Amino acid sequence: MRAVWSFWSRPYQAGTGPGWRSPVHHLLAWGLSVRLARAHYPDTMLVTDTPGRALLTGELGLSFGTVSTALDDLSDADPRLWMLGKLVSYGRQDRPFVHLDTEVFLWQPLPAALVAAPVFAQHPEDCAASAPGRPRSVEEAFRSCGLALPPEWRWYRSHPNGGGPGSPGGIYREANCGILGGASPALIAYYARLALDLALNPKYAPAWSATPFDSALNMTLEQFLLTACVDYHRFAPASPYRASCLRYLFQSGPEAFNPAAARRAGYTHLLSSAKQNAAITARLAERMRREDPDFHARCESVAAGAHHA
Repeated sequence: MRAVWSFWSRPYQAGTGPGWRSPVHHLLAWGLSVRLARAHYPDTMLVTDTPGRALLTGELGLSFGTVSTALDDLSDADPRLWMLGKLVSYGRQDRPFVHLDTEVFLWQPLPAALVAAPVFAQHPEDCAASAPGRPRSVEEAFRSCGLALPPEWRWYRSHPNGGGPGSPGGIYREANCGILGGASPALIAYYARLALDLALNPKYAPAWSATPFDSALNMTLEQFLLTACVDYHRFAPASPYRASCLRYLFQSGPEAFNPAAARRAGYTHLLSSAKQNAAITARLAERMRREDPDFHARCESVAAGAHHA
């Protein structure tokens, strides 16, 4: 299985993506994430843009089996939609893979039964369809512009798991993509192309202009649409992806956030505010200082140079 990371530099430079306590902690996390995953999955790939390649493989000296600058194609895209870089990465895979967020650390290999699944992700999340940036606001904007959303989206939203009839309070399920991968890269590539077309095709621009922006749109386009695609094609009689399924490393949000469960899985994901936590980031820095003092020094030098540039 291939281990894949993506880095679209424009959201990082614009400060629109999920932020770290300091730039040096972001760089140190890259070193730890790559080092740990490569020990289990030697076939590695980075999908980035030209500035990202210069930073990660040039200034930091990180090594990957394959480096693609396909994210140069996103030069005109809205950097607030930081998940676009991940979608491009998903769509370029031609073999079983796992894509890891930079703040994901694999202390041990993922379970064999998980990586054998057609599609797998970190854990299921239950969300309110009416919240800002969630499906209902997108649907209202598309409807007002006379535009149709993909059949996968519409089908999923008509069922209880998608927040349709029978769902208490319009709650729907989506997949947390701290990790995303599977043994069916063709299905994942199909989903990624669908999400990218929805986000970037000029014919949908009027609807996006009418959609109040919220950062949750990133999760709707990445995580909601993934779940919708897998469920739709699981049951569609004529689909080449029929009978596909989506498996999870953790079976619920509470399990994913349970330290004991994370230790058993050998898995850490520094979600959201954890990247700002002083104690956690200090542990990250100390670990890298102890294990690879040269890399730690490079990170400090690069971060200091960027700060003063």
